Amino acid sequence: MTKRVLNQAPFIEAAMGRVPERTPVWFMRQAGRSLPEYRSVREGIPMLDSCFMPELLAEITMQPVRRHDMDAAILFSDIVVPLKAAGVDVEIVPGRGPVMAEAIRSQQDVDKLPILEHTVDEVAQGIRIITDELTEKQALIGFVGAPFTLASYLIEGGPSKNHEKTKAMMHGEPQLWHRLMRRLVPTITAFLRTQVDAGIDAMQLFDSWAGFLTEADYREHVLPYSVEILGTVAGEIPRIHFGVATGELLGAMSEAGSEIMGVDWRVPLDTAAKRFASPRVVQGNLDPAMIFAGPDVVRCEVARIKAEARRAIEAGDATGHIFNLGHGVLPTTDAEAITEAVRIIHQESN
Repeated sequence: MTKRVLNQAPFIEAAMGRVPERTPVWFMRQAGRSLPEYRSVREGIPMLDSCFMPELLAEITMQPVRRHDMDAAILFSDIVVPLKAAGVDVEIVPGRGPVMAEAIRSQQDVDKLPILEHTVDEVAQGIRIITDELTEKQALIGFVGAPFTLASYLIEGGPSKNHEKTKAMMHGEPQLWHRLMRRLVPTITAFLRTQVDAGIDAMQLFDSWAGFLTEADYREHVLPYSVEILGTVAGEIPRIHFGVATGELLGAMSEAGSEIMGVDWRVPLDTAAKRFASPRVVQGNLDPAMIFAGPDVVRCEVARIKAEARRAIEAGDATGHIFNLGHGVLPTTDAEAITEAVRIIHQESN
């Protein structure tokens, strides 16, 4: 397809290390439960089903862009969508998260894990609907889940507080662990390719659970596969790498190849940037809970975060700044408060 021309889109300008006309902002989980219009259109429709309905996923993706004046849309999806598309029996259980019908525990389990080998047409159709509505100043970000997070869901059978079965395989059966990684990567990259070919303008590799690892474990058991995934779209679109509670892993994660490093709310941006292997754009990192504290608090936090980003850029540790939360929008966040937070971020741009 013909690549969209984004003339002076703030997100793309910042992603390329240039100075945009205003600080670009998008929020993780901006499309979701915090919006009454989201709850309305998804009523009675299971989460994963909605990710395979082109018109619905496009509508949900666009809702926060229309309401909040976001500089980028984030594709409405879930990190287990490629597993579902490949044929894995997985459902998202309300109040719990992704749950597998059968956990992966043996080599036989790994070897029979389906691999995604086709374009996910429903997602591609949804992306085309989205890009038809976006303006030339609004980017569309796609995303895929990183291999450690997907592996943990598969091995544990669902969400886990301690990832004990995952770590047991990683350390007790390292050959089996790497066998599983090598089987997961083609599914992740195939889903990413679906999104790129359909017209996304950037992507984020999202590692929900990597913060449970030591740096040594991350380097040995995860980093090579993240490098491979990000490498498949090198030079095509800007790439973001983000993990939760990964302050101690930022150096290693920054070696995976992304132009943009997302930082959660626990680490100041200027401190985080000093940990990067080399300078790159920094993304983040307002604590999502601060939106509940009112506009005066948000204004102070925004000013602090922007000052940290400026210090990182002036020190040569960062090449630009994209504003975001330090994790996703909390489900009970008032939609009007989100709109006000975005207005403050844009207002304080200069």
